[in-house]
Amino acid sequence: GCVIIRPPRDGGIRYRGLTQEQIRSVQVLPVDYEIEYICRGNRVIVGPKVRKCLPDGTWTDLSQRSKCLLPCAQVWTSLENGRVITTPPGPAVEGTVLRYSCLNGFILEGRNMTHCTHQGTWDSPKPTCRYNRHYTGKKKLYIGALFPMSGGWPGGQACLPSAQMALDLVNKRTDILPDYELEMIYYDSRCDPGEATKLLYDLLYTEPIKIVLMPGCSSVSTLVAEAARMWNLIVLSYGSSSPALSNRQRFPTFFRTHPSATLHNPTRVQLFQKWKWTKIATIQQTTEVFTSTLDDLEQRVKEAGIEISVRQSFLTDPAVAVKNLKRQDARIIVGLFYETEARKVFCEVYKEKLYGKKYVWFLIGWYADNWFKIKDPSINCTVEQMTEAVEGHVTTEIVMLNPETVRGASNLTSQEFLTQLMSKLGGKNPEETGGFQEAPLAYDAVWALALALNKTVGPLRARGRRLEDFNYNNKDITAEIYRALNTSSFEGVSGHVVFDAQGSRMAWTLIEQLQGGSYKKIGYYDMTKGNLSWYGNDKWIGPGPPADQTVVIRKFRFLSQKLFVSVSVFAGLGILLGIVCLTFNIYNSNVRYIQNSQPYLNNMTAVGCMMALAAVFPLGIDGLHVRRSQFPVVCQFRLWLLGLGFSLAYGSMFTKIWWVHTVFTKKDEKKDKRKHLEPWKLYATVGVLLVIDVLSLMIWQIVDPLHITEEKFTREAPKEDLDVLIEPLLEHCSSEKMNTWLGVVYGYKGLLLLLGIFLAYETKSISTEKINDHRAVGMAIYNVSVLCMITAPVTMILSSKQDASFAFASLAIVFSVYITLVVLFVPKMRRLITRGEWQSDQQETMKTGSSTNNNDEEKSRQLERENKELQKIIQEKEERVSELRNQLSERQALRSRRRPSSTNLNHSTPPLTVSHNDPKSLLPPPGYPLPSSDNHSLPQTFSNSTIVYQPDGKISRNNCHPGRLQLLYK
Repeated sequence: GCVIIRPPRDGGIRYRGLTQEQIRSVQVLPVDYEIEYICRGNRVIVGPKVRKCLPDGTWTDLSQRSKCLLPCAQVWTSLENGRVITTPPGPAVEGTVLRYSCLNGFILEGRNMTHCTHQGTWDSPKPTCRYNRHYTGKKKLYIGALFPMSGGWPGGQACLPSAQMALDLVNKRTDILPDYELEMIYYDSRCDPGEATKLLYDLLYTEPIKIVLMPGCSSVSTLVAEAARMWNLIVLSYGSSSPALSNRQRFPTFFRTHPSATLHNPTRVQLFQKWKWTKIATIQQTTEVFTSTLDDLEQRVKEAGIEISVRQSFLTDPAVAVKNLKRQDARIIVGLFYETEARKVFCEVYKEKLYGKKYVWFLIGWYADNWFKIKDPSINCTVEQMTEAVEGHVTTEIVMLNPETVRGASNLTSQEFLTQLMSKLGGKNPEETGGFQEAPLAYDAVWALALALNKTVGPLRARGRRLEDFNYNNKDITAEIYRALNTSSFEGVSGHVVFDAQGSRMAWTLIEQLQGGSYKKIGYYDMTKGNLSWYGNDKWIGPGPPADQTVVIRKFRFLSQKLFVSVSVFAGLGILLGIVCLTFNIYNSNVRYIQNSQPYLNNMTAVGCMMALAAVFPLGIDGLHVRRSQFPVVCQFRLWLLGLGFSLAYGSMFTKIWWVHTVFTKKDEKKDKRKHLEPWKLYATVGVLLVIDVLSLMIWQIVDPLHITEEKFTREAPKEDLDVLIEPLLEHCSSEKMNTWLGVVYGYKGLLLLLGIFLAYETKSISTEKINDHRAVGMAIYNVSVLCMITAPVTMILSSKQDASFAFASLAIVFSVYITLVVLFVPKMRRLITRGEWQSDQQETMKTGSSTNNNDEEKSRQLERENKELQKIIQEKEERVSELRNQLSERQALRSRRRPSSTNLNHSTPPLTVSHNDPKSLLPPPGYPLPSSDNHSLPQTFSNSTIVYQPDGKISRNNCHPGRLQLLYK
């Protein structure tokens, strides 16, 4: 239900179907219950008389207040031979206003307006309409006008007096509408579409019939012009600038003496081009007039090659929009909003410091000249702060007052018009009077209408029609008035009046700038001819027009030249060291100690080290040394030198360790099979590693070639100039899938490094003469692997710091190469120099004068001589064995002759049996010298030589008798 509500003052409530006791006790009434207001005495109800309880617990029409007011005499609401307009419509009660007018041929005697007072009486006697003996028979044509006396644009304050001045002059002219008199019926629209809707209803549905409607501001004109087509009415506006009103399909009967707001846009674009601005920002109030204006501006600047970088809008509070402009570094700002909102905007502009020498604001020029000095309770900025914030802004304004001294259709010059207008305003300050600048437009609007109506009289009379025959269903008269207005062309106080195909006024544009708190004219622009007239008196806070954006200076970060030169010196010295090592290794390649270190692999290591050192130079080359177009070539050099250098240097060392590990960590039976070192296999291993690198690099360069990229850093503001930002840039060699390629290369080479570390550790205790420097190779692998595995990720992390990245990468290369060359080659140099091995071999070679093949022949002849000596020794030993056997057989025969008799058999010595298997049986008898076992009696090479001459039937390794072998070795 609904809670009981209070009755209006001086009134009560009638509860239907309830007794007095029920009324006193009840607090809530059921749904659909109705109450009725009643008033005391002779007062009458104004507003809803009956209210009904709704299901949501509220009463109907609560937004409309019901009052009990005293009525005034009804006799005042009618006038003989005249008309009475009641405001507001309804019964004549307290506050009602009556306006009187007489019919043609009658003169009003008395006041034309009266008010109903709080006592229920009229404040003036009832007027009368007296017959005018001098009546000329002029018929009245009525104009329905809406003048905004308040609101967002209070233009009616000056435009209404201006229009009344024009009506007075037109009605006095005998050459314009001689049979008619124009009369204006007007209301205050407050520049509010809602209020204008109610007033338009009153104009259309109350007598007399209006032949033309004259709205003011754009929002009201949009409403009126869209509805007027239904009543066949021409609409002529004096203050509407919305570009949307130029749509003939939507507003087919609309004309305006105020040019479209889009007429500002060609002027703005011309100024942007004059001051060489290519980037602007906009802030607008969200109304149709400004939205459509901005859409037109966006199209025009796009055609002119100008960019709208920031576009902000607001409904009532511009604080957020202004902050966004500041945050996005807006410099050239076009503001589209009404005067009231302009004060709010610039109060926020002051707070955000969005003014000064770096900023230019473009505003609408039809504000009052002192709009920023008017005290506004909706803002919390002082006049001084507002004056400081708006200083230097530029306005574009339609030329609304003819700058030339000419007399137009009204026979008045523009200055004479202003003088009469000031007189009619009663000495009001023009700067504080709304619509003072647009007053000439309202004046010329009345003249345009009068001239157009005058032009239609003849054609209509020819068809048997008259202007007074107009009604809201008569399309013929409307079409004739439309044709007359469309072809209008005359000189007015605002300049030459002519309408385009969309019904908009064509005019010049005035360009002004606020200098020292007052507006100064700095130029004119004629859109029809594209001519810009410039006075050259524009004034700026800085040395000239500011830049349209913060000047960003692109500054490349280059490598420190001191660092580059220092590291390059080390790299150059390393290359010289590599050349020395390579020369040493080649020159001493015939030395046995060098031969046992696989000199060809060491040569590859030296060449790879020099290539890696050579990569230091392109690593340090940047845009300071080469042109941008040449930089990709430098990138390629970096990649190929490092890749191939690593494969040669590390690959040759890895091959040595791999072979040592393969041979000496296998089982004995497999080890013997692989004991022989085949150099071509080592070279093939290095070749495979090199081919893998070459193929991978070629695929990389074909599929995803390296190119130059720029890394941008945070912009920096120099201390000496606040309007310049330095944008640091750094050039990189990169490709589309750089991380993928680096992952593949780093993964492959990382596995090689880890495997190299493992193999070096496994073979650290192995000693072999085939590769006598594998321990040094293992040490080099340790150092190279550790440096590479640290350097690769660190350089990726430090890629944005060119000095640190270059220093880390280049020094890692330099240290790796230095360590490798020193560990591999310096010990060899030291040994050959200190021990003189290289000298003895050379002297022997000089003496023999033979090559390596001659040395092998000499060794073969020496082995043959040793073989002959051994053969002679074996023959002597065989003779000695034969002699010993003979002696043994003699001793056995002697013993057998001395055998005792059979009686002494038990005490005799058993016969001696010689076993050829017993070494002791070969011993000589007592007294004989033992065979000499001194090895010095044999040549030194006897025990070491494996090549022995074996004659047929003599002792050999396969047919030796055991006894003979034992005797031989003994």
